[in-house]
Formats: sequence, C-alpha cells, structure tokens
Amino acid sequence: MKQMRNQMNEENGKAALVGLQHLLAMYAGAVAVPLLIGTGLGMDAQQMTYLISMDIFMCGLATLLQLTVTKYFGIGLPVILGCAIQVVGPAIMIGSQAGIGAVFGSIIVAGLFLMVTAGIFSKIKVLFPTIVTGTVITVIGLTLIPVAIGKMGGGDVSMSNFGEPRYLLQAFVTIALIIGIQAFGRGFIRSIAVLIGLAGGTLLAYFMGDVNFSAISQAPVFQVPHPFYFGMPTFDIVSIILMIIIVIVCMVESTGVYFALGEITEQEVTGEDLKRGYRTEGLAILLGGIFNTFPHTGFSQNVGLVQLSGIKTRLPIYFAAIFLIILGLFPKIGALAQVIPEAVLGGGMLVMFGMVAVAGMRMLSKVDYNNDKNLLIVAVSIGFGLGFNMIPQLFDRLPETLQLFTSNGIVMSSLTAVVLNLVLNGLKTKE
Repeated sequence: MKQMRNQMNEENGKAALVGLQHLLAMYAGAVAVPLLIGTGLGMDAQQMTYLISMDIFMCGLATLLQLTVTKYFGIGLPVILGCAIQVVGPAIMIGSQAGIGAVFGSIIVAGLFLMVTAGIFSKIKVLFPTIVTGTVITVIGLTLIPVAIGKMGGGDVSMSNFGEPRYLLQAFVTIALIIGIQAFGRGFIRSIAVLIGLAGGTLLAYFMGDVNFSAISQAPVFQVPHPFYFGMPTFDIVSIILMIIIVIVCMVESTGVYFALGEITEQEVTGEDLKRGYRTEGLAILLGGIFNTFPHTGFSQNVGLVQLSGIKTRLPIYFAAIFLIILGLFPKIGALAQVIPEAVLGGGMLVMFGMVAVAGMRMLSKVDYNNDKNLLIVAVSIGFGLGFNMIPQLFDRLPETLQLFTSNGIVMSSLTAVVLNLVLNGLKTKE
C-alpha cells in the first residue's frame, strides 16, 4: 500500500511539473492578449491589473470546463484554453469606436451564439474554408503591425520623445532575442521565446531607467472575480457581427487542435465530442464577457508539449488549470506584466502580429491558385481589409449605418471573403 501511495505521489509530482511547463508555454501568449488590448484602449494600471489577472483566472476555469466531460460540456482531451490572439485587433477597434461596454457585450452574444449553434457548427463551418480563414487571419495580423510600430517608438507618435534611440534599442534587442531563441533554442526554451525576449528587453530597459514598478505595489494582494467590472455591457450590431466572425475563426482553429490531440492520444474525436467542445468554448466565452476577459480557443502551442512530454493523460492539464486559477487570484503576479515598457512590448508585438499574418499566409498557401477565382477572392478581400482600414474616410458620404461596416477593415475583409467564395466557388471549395 505504501509503495503504491509513493508511486502515485511520484506520478502526481511528474504531472505537476509537466503542468507547470504547459502553463509557462502558454503564459506569454495568454497574457499578451489582455496586455495588448488594455494598452491599446488606454487603460490605467488598476484596470490593466484586473484585466490580466482575470484573463489568467478564466484561462484556468475554461480549461477545467473543457477537461471535465459531462452530457453537454467538455471534450475530455488534454487541451488548454487561452485567449485568442485574433481578438486583439477587433477588440481594440470596437473599444475605440463603440466603447469598452460594446467589447464585452459582443463577446457575451458571441458566446451565446456558439453555445446555441454548437450542434450545427459543422454546417456553419463550410462558410469558412481555408481560403476565407486564411484571408481573415492574414488581414488581422497585417492590420495590427502599425500598432506594434507605434509602441516600438515609445507608445504615442505625438510624444515629443517618440522614436528616441533608447526606445529603438529596447525594441530591437527584444526582437533579436526572440529571433535568436526561435532560431537556435531547443525544446521548452524555444517554446517560450517571446517570454524570454520580453524579459530580456525589460531587463535592458531597467538598466536604462525605463521600468516602473508602481503597478505591482498598487495591485491588491488578493482579488476575486467581479462581474461587469468595466460597467454594464452594451450591444452594438456591427461589433457583435465582427466578434461572431472572430469566434467562428477561433473555432476552426480549435477543431484542428482537437483532431491533433485526438491523434496524439489515440482517441477518436467524434461529432458528439466536437459539439461538447464547441459548447464549452461558447460557455467560456460567455463567462469571459461577464467577467471581462476575451474569447478563448484551444492553444496549439501546448499540443507539441503533450507529444514531447510523453504524458498524454489529462492530469498534467488539470494541474496547469489549477495553477492558472490560483495565479489569477493574486493580482500582483498579473501586475508583473505591466512593468514591460512600451518599446519592449512593441518589439514583442511586432513578432507576434507578424506571426499571426504568416499563419494566415501559410493557410493561404494551401489554396489552389490554378483556379483564378481563388486568386481574385484573396486579392480583393485583402485589398478591402487593409485599404478600408487605412482610409475609412472613403465612405464618409454614405449613410452612417453603412459606415459602421465599411470603417472596419477586418469586418469588410471577412464579409467579402465569405460572399465572394460563395458566389465564385459555392459551398464545395477545393482546397
């Protein structure tokens, strides 16, 4: 009995260490989303602390929900849910144009939409073949790059000291560290290249006198989730449509994660499994809107760790989820992310947003361009997405209702890609 107990403790210890590695692998990507959105919307230190802490907490809760199989919820695979990077640009746009209440209102509706349509999502998914999702993700990444460039110069182009050499040095050292670790690092170290790059850039900025620790000292020691922390949600139709599109794109990505994990764990992923998985992500997104975090999706970076660790059970992921929940309850830990200077954050953002765009391009590389129709769909959709986003004044003479759509490049790109694909290719797109 004692030997069996010791063996169980040893297995739990190993699982806990693997769970910690899963947490570290996803932490930078998860924290980046609220950090980028919060800075993009000009939130103060107290608001940022809540946003980041609640994001960490909800990542753990959403993961627990997905791990635990019931009649209606939980896919039961060793998957970690984290905030989707695809939501950064749309959330900043919605918040800037319609207010922070519209951001969380659109998230709540998108979560409800996904829960209701989980059973028929496979039918909705045909509207989002590779040519559409690849185009949308590419436009999101390219649209965000100018935001990163602004951060690299110190944060605000109107600042008198914008683009000072010390800011540029911090930004480019951060980029160089990320590139170096990605190019020459191995295994786990390589998987946290962005985290190490941000830490190295922040260390350099500290010696240059550009790091402010006041956010940590001001953060409370302990904090519980607070519904509607940023005020009651508002429901703007354009914002809701955009968020639903983003959530559908996230679900397409999650589907790939589920099938990859099913193959690794030698577990068949059935239609019923997918329904429960989609419904759970919808519930997580709905709760995120209530507690003021952002849409969750299956994190692909953790799939490789399941393979590398050799532990293909859910136990390490349970540990990772519990660790995330505990971390989220202690805001001083979340406030650590706020000490990262704007220029350092800009360097990291440039790499991450560039990678988002490249991920979209990789998807588009699978499209058959011998079909000239596909070439037109991608060309026009990307052109609309980038062009209309840069010069929204093009439509100033149109009715205000139409301007709500045309002024948002990502919405226009998404709708254009969906409509053109339906018109030119129908529902059976050859990929």
